[in-house]
Amino acid sequence: MASTPSSDQVFIRGITRDGRAFRPSDWAERLAGVMAQFRPGGAARQGAHISYSPWCVPTTLDGAKCVVVHRALQAHEPMAWDFVMDFAKDNELQVIEACLLPDAPDAPAGSAPGQGAA
Repeated sequence: MASTPSSDQVFIRGITRDGRAFRPSDWAERLAGVMAQFRPGGAARQGAHISYSPWCVPTTLDGAKCVVVHRALQAHEPMAWDFVMDFAKDNELQVIEACLLPDAPDAPAGSAPGQGAA
């Protein structure tokens, strides 16, 4: 049996293990803001526009605030990775491995998306 390749990302979901929404409501933006300095090529230069790190991005998944954490953070800044994962653990947040979906097969010529052969 072939092994499934691991994903490059994990989602820290703002739902606790007992199903409650994590507070404050802007926790994902705050966490991503703290992690903004950790990025490919090192910290942003002085005077650069403020932006999130591509390795730690806030988003929403199924109506819940989340932070998408790229595994490259672990390789480049292990202590930063540990900080984020410990944050999730200490606050009993759900950590979900991003799943890899296979590419959709090409649709037959002339058919509209979502329509298969009859």
